[in-house]
Amino acid sequence: MPNSRARPRRDTGGGAGAAGRNELVSRSLQSAEHCLGAQDFGTAYAHYLLVLSLAPELNDDVKETFQYTLFRWAEELDSLNRTQDLLGCYEQALELFPNDEVICNSMGEHLFRMGFRDEAAGYFHKAVKLNPDFNDAKENFYRVANWLVERWHFIMLNDTKRNTVYNAAIQKAVCLGSKSVLDIGAGTGILRVSLVVTETVDAGLFGEGIVESLIHAWEHLLLQPKTKGENGNCEKYGKVIPASAVIFGMAVQCEEIRRHHRVGVKDVAGICLPENVKFQSPAYSSVDTEETVEPYTTEKMSRVPGGYSPLTECFEIMTVDFNNLQELKSLATKKPDKIGIPVTKEGTLDAIVVWFVLQLDEEHSLSTSPSEETCWEQAVYPVHDLADYWIKPGDHVMMEVSCQDYYLRIQSISVFGSEDEMDVGKSFTKNKDLFSVGNEAELCSALANLQTRQPDAVEQTCLLESTEIALLNNIPYHEGFKMAMRKVLSSLTPGKVCQAMDTHCQNNAVSCGSGQNNCEESTPEPFYVLDVSEGFSILPIIAGTLGQVKPYSSVEKDQHRIILDLICEANHFPKETLEFWLRHVEDESAVLQRPKSDKLWSIIILDVIEPSGLIQQEIMEKAAISRCLLQSGGKIFPQYVLMFGLLVESQTLVEESAVQGTERTLGLNIAPFINQFQVPIRVFLDLSSLPCIPLSKPVELLRLDLMTPYLNTSNREVKVQICKSGQVTAIPFWYHMYLDDEIRLDTSSEASHWKQAAVVLDNPIQVEMGEELVLNIQHHKSNVSITVKQ
Repeated sequence: MPNSRARPRRDTGGGAGAAGRNELVSRSLQSAEHCLGAQDFGTAYAHYLLVLSLAPELNDDVKETFQYTLFRWAEELDSLNRTQDLLGCYEQALELFPNDEVICNSMGEHLFRMGFRDEAAGYFHKAVKLNPDFNDAKENFYRVANWLVERWHFIMLNDTKRNTVYNAAIQKAVCLGSKSVLDIGAGTGILRVSLVVTETVDAGLFGEGIVESLIHAWEHLLLQPKTKGENGNCEKYGKVIPASAVIFGMAVQCEEIRRHHRVGVKDVAGICLPENVKFQSPAYSSVDTEETVEPYTTEKMSRVPGGYSPLTECFEIMTVDFNNLQELKSLATKKPDKIGIPVTKEGTLDAIVVWFVLQLDEEHSLSTSPSEETCWEQAVYPVHDLADYWIKPGDHVMMEVSCQDYYLRIQSISVFGSEDEMDVGKSFTKNKDLFSVGNEAELCSALANLQTRQPDAVEQTCLLESTEIALLNNIPYHEGFKMAMRKVLSSLTPGKVCQAMDTHCQNNAVSCGSGQNNCEESTPEPFYVLDVSEGFSILPIIAGTLGQVKPYSSVEKDQHRIILDLICEANHFPKETLEFWLRHVEDESAVLQRPKSDKLWSIIILDVIEPSGLIQQEIMEKAAISRCLLQSGGKIFPQYVLMFGLLVESQTLVEESAVQGTERTLGLNIAPFINQFQVPIRVFLDLSSLPCIPLSKPVELLRLDLMTPYLNTSNREVKVQICKSGQVTAIPFWYHMYLDDEIRLDTSSEASHWKQAAVVLDNPIQVEMGEELVLNIQHHKSNVSITVKQ
């Protein structure tokens, strides 16, 4: 607790009123300090308010203690869900200290947790303006800015072709008589109008609600549409830009999509994944589910790591006329179309990739094809539930296409083999002729699936995020942890930890080498291993196979706990051995504590890097606590982390981070307004496919020691040798996580489930080969800033 026992300054007025005020202030200060000692923060806060209102000259003396009292009282109010009281306290505090960046930042943190992101952004922004070196506030502002203004806004406004073509179509419509114009997606409108302009389209065309918006516009806002052959002034008729769209698709092979949406391994570091457990990504969808989610993910297919291979020709999926009210209304109720597409190249069927051509009018159009460089990504429908994903020429890919609940849905994807004697003349249709063929294909697929399953197995479905599926597919990650954990446990009791526990899965017995007794007899007290990884993790089960180990998992979702129990059961590993730690602690914040009152952890596994490529918030604080909870010889995983980076020239990163000038936005000065929300950090990058020119070799930027935190430095300079002349626009970075001095995990490897990140410079720096550039690396708590020293 801060100690700033303040005394009121001597009053020079000498009046009885002043003396009485001084006495009251003095007693209130004493009472406040007494309440702080008793941890009665609410009463202490009230006393400090009285002191500061009576004696504002004491602001500087009691500021630190007042902040501490405010924050502790706010924590109590938050836990009691007394939201209004909490906000009221902060408003009072900011009246007393309007220019206190720490209070502004804390207010923003509470607002953000409550879901008031706009308001939170305002307080974070103010805190940064008050103190540009306040790293906590800067990090908070960057994160909330990413929530409020997603990066595609910058990409969209920098898309010259998109802006130019829309402008030309609008100008043409206005010249033909459309004088009253409503832009849907940029505000509200209440007038009757002759022209509606909208670009509420996402990668799957319908995902931003364009159909519902235009149905409402035609019914309530637009004039009647112009009928065919009818002449007259366009101002008398209603019209929509875009006029129509054609949706296209293509079946592809893509390893990057596959490893993020389909678990392709049956054995993970000796742990068998049971066949009755079915893992699915959020992109796998059904209209029968209670929660409506986008039935697709998105990718910039031209930049997908490892590329992709088309397995079919491009095919038309659907057309939609935005100037036809009845057609728009029928989209949601229309029965699914059956489509059959001939396979042109053999390969693994991983996804259906979808894009569209937006016909603004008879003359102007935009394509979101993978071959076009636009602000749009493509919609990706990963393929699930096939008995065999390998397809070849002569086969046909079958699917159902619909617009139920106003999302483009591609479902019931199956393969009709050439041996099934399908009539090639009907191979590409969208009518009822294929209904019977589709049903037969689905029946064959269902029968094939049934043949691979045990008749008494009850299938359990487990929904995982795409990064969690990629993690399950990351074999080097799990093998590395298994090897590192085995080394630690062996060092704690040499000879008593099994070198190969795979036999445990069959007979539940532990062999410890010749001349040794059974582990169960020789080591009755187990080793305690805690995994506090984010999301779904099977590391505790792997730890449980390494001897007399009591593993603890911190997974939160009941569905994930059920699946982990099933995996234990399938591997003949007593599921009661695996403990779910959050059941034993009051809340998630208390997850780092002793396993038993008299025991310490042998291994604690921390999640140091977010999937986005940033360091996890508060990870160093967690490491400090973990270090105190380890038994002698115990380890934190990873033990240390090295951060690497390099200098690059990348116009792509520049355009994706801020609006560039006025030329791309048709002379409109938009940049100063939206660029207030630009952030210097770009996340979820794939460096292997990022369009960039390396201007230096990778260099070590930072070392984070989790086992020996006193070795960490808060500020260092790194000299970088320029190996190619050019303009430095960004500094991409990634990490090497060392489980020990020999076992390393690289977050930039092909198998990595992590993405990378980059610092984008405000202004490019011209460099020549042979020069040196000095980078300043600042590390505060879990926040890292990288700047170029001029």
